[in-house]
Amino acid sequence: MSPPSYDVAVAGGGIVGLATALALVETGHRSVVLLEAEERLAAHQSSHNSGVIHSGLYYRPDSLKAQTCREGRAALYRFCADEGIPYRQDGKLVVATREAELAALGQLEARGRANGLAGVRQLGREELRELEPEVAGLAGLWVPETGVVDFAKVAAAFARRAQAGGAEIRTGARVVGAHQDGSTLVVATTAGDVRASLLVTCAGLQADRLARVCGVDPGLMIIPFRGEYYELLPERRGLVRHPIYPVPDPRLPFLGVHFTRTIDDHVHAGPNAVLALKREGYRRTDVSAGDVAAMMTSVGFWRMAARYWRTGFAELERSLSKRAFVRALQRLVPNLREEDVVPGGSGVRAQAVDRSGKLLDDFRIVEGKRSIHVLNAPSPAATATISVGRHIARRVAERLAK
Repeated sequence: MSPPSYDVAVAGGGIVGLATALALVETGHRSVVLLEAEERLAAHQSSHNSGVIHSGLYYRPDSLKAQTCREGRAALYRFCADEGIPYRQDGKLVVATREAELAALGQLEARGRANGLAGVRQLGREELRELEPEVAGLAGLWVPETGVVDFAKVAAAFARRAQAGGAEIRTGARVVGAHQDGSTLVVATTAGDVRASLLVTCAGLQADRLARVCGVDPGLMIIPFRGEYYELLPERRGLVRHPIYPVPDPRLPFLGVHFTRTIDDHVHAGPNAVLALKREGYRRTDVSAGDVAAMMTSVGFWRMAARYWRTGFAELERSLSKRAFVRALQRLVPNLREEDVVPGGSGVRAQAVDRSGKLLDDFRIVEGKRSIHVLNAPSPAATATISVGRHIARRVAERLAK
């Protein structure tokens, strides 16, 4: 019996893969199958995050991140309204706590305006305290277009709409290889083979490996960074009214430990960014010998480590010491005490690192003979996901038309 045949197979049932499948059926591709390795959809980065709908404040105006975040944020707010998914557009504060950060705050304001953000403006110390009485800062940047949502619910709605449009979704179907057979691609999975004219991979933490088993050199390696959160006790949530962020280090694609008031009114504090010893390693005790060996034999990993080892040790200290973690948070909210927070959840970020050791901070999409691979989908991938899905669907249409 020959394997079932489709126009497009999408590997990866996270929010980017689901948005891609939805965009494909919405643009007329009725023969679409989505293949997810886990037994449930959105099992990793899509459901292990702070739920922030990003404004696009930080990104270079000419980058794919900036473009897709602008378009995707507006589309996401409309989608949530249409689907009845709860969300809030609370805005956020970026706070300068040192004189040396004031120039960077001004640069962020200029970048936000270049990215089309409405209402972004600097706040003096008094205005800052009116908005957030517990915050200590010399100045702040108010960004009203930031919001919060439960991205797992967004992913589930994408799946429902994609299936209603004719897409087939298979869980427990890990892609283990692909080879060309005549005019089609045979995609091998743990649940049986499928045929497709084109394969799109959106594999997150396994993106580089999936490209390789499909015969494509990704030119990078995914390094997993675990982000650990604390959560404010219910009686201390009043310390934080809005998302509160520090001025970020421009050398790094991380935003620093911050406060987020989630859609269910919990207040998360964090995350740090500590090297994980397993690609799906949500706990410190999670270790994969294979994942560790792959990192240890990667030139890019060692070059990255040589460049950022001081930052890495600081992140590790915050991971091992609650006192150090809270001390970093007290830069923003001095009245926060160690006893005010308890351990929260964690997530693992798929950070792409090239052979020079550079941390890639924009989307990276490469094409094979009969495949398209999303190799790096950093934050704001969840915010931008509708736009990213449509971008990929356009590339699929161009490929199938040849």
